[in-house]
Amino acid sequence: MSKDKVTPYHFIKLKKEGKKIVMVTAYEYVQAKLADEAGVDGILVGDSLGMVVMGYKSTIPVTFQDVAHHLKAVVSASPRALVVADMPFLTYEVSREEAVRNAGKYIKLGADAVKVEGGVEIVDRVEAMVKAGIPVMGHVGLNPQRYLVLGMRVRGKTAEDGVRVYEDSKALEEAGVFSIVIEFTTSEVAAEVTKALKVPTICIGAGPYCDGQILVFHDLVGLNTSPPPFVKKYAEGYEVFKNALKSYADEVRTGSFPEERHYFRMHPDELSKLLDILSKKRSSSRSTP
Repeated sequence: MSKDKVTPYHFIKLKKEGKKIVMVTAYEYVQAKLADEAGVDGILVGDSLGMVVMGYKSTIPVTFQDVAHHLKAVVSASPRALVVADMPFLTYEVSREEAVRNAGKYIKLGADAVKVEGGVEIVDRVEAMVKAGIPVMGHVGLNPQRYLVLGMRVRGKTAEDGVRVYEDSKALEEAGVFSIVIEFTTSEVAAEVTKALKVPTICIGAGPYCDGQILVFHDLVGLNTSPPPFVKKYAEGYEVFKNALKSYADEVRTGSFPEERHYFRMHPDELSKLLDILSKKRSSSRSTP
């Protein structure tokens, strides 16, 4: 594994070389450190933090500041992986100027790129960000930020819908994105999009034919007790941590923690001095009217 910093150019290079791109989300220092040391190519500070970190029912309530807060922690732990900041709902939709301003703030905080959801309807904002020197990752198929309008359904189940995903992807490529996430879309549509694009595609719930894959950290390590159906768990993290906490609670209550190796002792001479001083203080306190 190369220790060189991963850049947007590396993503395009990996596609040309036929090598799969590995991405994962992360929201804090330890998660990002684990991902970076494991050798992933990219880390997304996703607005999915709204659900897996903050307990919201969707990504809609996530704010610019929420992502900014978590981004700073992830950047500190990711000297090698490409760090992508998700742009939450209404941080780029309103105008080109606002999109550039907000994306630029994430870059100043250390992000290597930003990600936006949408297709042909956001092309002008993507173009503006790219012209401002900001690397942009697109996101087509299921757009969680638009679930109130479009619903949480698999995309590309009909030819007509497949064409929409295809056209959105082509429009984003022409606007200058360096890669595109395809979410919750039939594998056939994802395959056709991947073949048609020069920029790499990153699948999440869209089959094996993309140029790479991304999963949510909490899902793949088993911390989410209700993961999406397309997730493969690589560990039973929830049970591991719950059992560790139970063991800790049991040992505190029974007095078996802490053991002597878990705390510090005074030198006997210093202890003797301390007890003598405290004894005199107590005697003085009792004699004071």
